[in-house]
Amino acid sequence: MTNGNVISNFKNVAVPAASMLGLVLLLGRPAVGGGPLCRPPEAPEEPEVVAEPGLVELAICLDTSGSMSGLIEAAKQKLWAMVNDLALAEPTPRLRVALLTFGNDGHNPEDGWVVVQTPFTDDLDLVSQRLFAQTTNGGTEYVGRVLQSAGQLEWDPSDRTLKLIILAGNESADQDQEAPFRDMCRKLIGNGIIINAIYCGSAADNIAPAWREVARLADGQFASIDQNQGTIVVETPFDEQLGALSTALNATYVPFGGGGAAGLANQSAQDANAAGLNSAAVASRAQTKAQGLYRCAWDLVDACVGGQVKIEDVASDQLPENMQAMTADQRRAYVDEMGSKRSGLQSEIQELSQKRDAFVRDEMKKRSLDDSNAFDNVIRRAIRAQATAKGFRFKETPQKPDAGDNEPAAAPARTSTS
Repeated sequence: MTNGNVISNFKNVAVPAASMLGLVLLLGRPAVGGGPLCRPPEAPEEPEVVAEPGLVELAICLDTSGSMSGLIEAAKQKLWAMVNDLALAEPTPRLRVALLTFGNDGHNPEDGWVVVQTPFTDDLDLVSQRLFAQTTNGGTEYVGRVLQSAGQLEWDPSDRTLKLIILAGNESADQDQEAPFRDMCRKLIGNGIIINAIYCGSAADNIAPAWREVARLADGQFASIDQNQGTIVVETPFDEQLGALSTALNATYVPFGGGGAAGLANQSAQDANAAGLNSAAVASRAQTKAQGLYRCAWDLVDACVGGQVKIEDVASDQLPENMQAMTADQRRAYVDEMGSKRSGLQSEIQELSQKRDAFVRDEMKKRSLDDSNAFDNVIRRAIRAQATAKGFRFKETPQKPDAGDNEPAAAPARTSTS
C-alpha cells in the first residue's frame, strides 16, 4: 500500500478498488390499498416478519475480463462489509453464497468462458479464498451464459428463500446468441430468482439499456458505476485492536474431521488476505467473524452448537491431538470452554465495531466524503429492499457512543479513493 499526497489529516492510500459515479435504481412500487370512496385509502400492509431465520442465497457473477481489475479489487475490499450489513437483518438469516466468473480468456470457451468458482456454500472463507485468487485476462463477456450457469446451481426450492443474483460487467449484455439474456432472465425470475445488474460504465452508454433490461426482466435493480474512480476506505484507531481480537478468535476454533486442519489454515489465510489490503478490511472481517453468518463446518464448537455433531460420536483420530487423550466429559468441557471464550471475544468485537462505525460516520461527514455510490453500497441497498419484501427487518445503524465511553485517542484517519 503506497501513500499519496497528504490532505489535512487524510492520506490517499493506493488501494486498487472500484467505486461508482452514477447510480440508477429501478425501484418497485408497492401496491396501494383502497377502501370505500367515503374513506381515505388505507396504507399498504407491511410484509409479515418471518418467524424463524430464513435463507438467503446469493450468486455473485463477476466479469473478470481484462478491463475489470478495479471491480475485482472492490469485491475483495468490500466482501465482509456486505456480509456485515446482511447480518443486521432480523431475524438473522442463514446465508449461502456462490461465486461465478465470466469473460476471462483463461476460462474454457466451450463453457462460454464461465467458471463456477464455488457452488452455494456457507463457508465464507472459501468464497474469500476463491475471490482473492481471481485475475483478469482479455475475454468475451457472455452475460446469457453466466446467467444460465447461475440458474443451474442447486437453489433452495422453498418460496420463502430469498434468491438473488448480483451480475456485474462492462460489455454488451447481448453478445451471447446461444443463451440470450432475455430468455435466461425470464427463466430465472420464473423460478423466483431475482437479478440485480451492475453496469460498469456510464448510464448514457449505448449498451447500458440492455443491462437495465436484465434487471427489469428479473424484478431486480439496476446500477451504473464508474470503476475508474476509487472506493472510500477509512482506517481508524480501532482497527489494530479489532485485528488482534480477530486473531485471538482463531484460537477458539477446534478443527475436526478430514477438513478441519485445512479449514483452520484457510481461516488464517483469509485474515492475511484482508491484512494485505488495509486495516479497514481487517476490521470489517473481524466484525463478520463476530456474528451469526460466520459459521465453520470444520469447527467442533459450531458443529455441536448447531446440532450437526454430538461430541461423543466423534472418533478420537478425528479430533485435534490435544483432545485425543481426553475423556468424553473432558472433551465436552473443553468445547464448552472454547465456545465461552469465543462468545466473550465476539462481544468485545461487536462493542468495538459500534465505536468504529460511529468514528467512520463522523469522519465521512466531517470531510464531506460520500460513498453512497460505492460498490458495496449499491449491492446493500438492493439486497435490503429485496430482503424487506421477504419479511426481514433491519436494525438501525448504531449511533455514536456516549462521550463517557473509553475510546482510543482520535488518531488521524486514512482514506483510500484510488
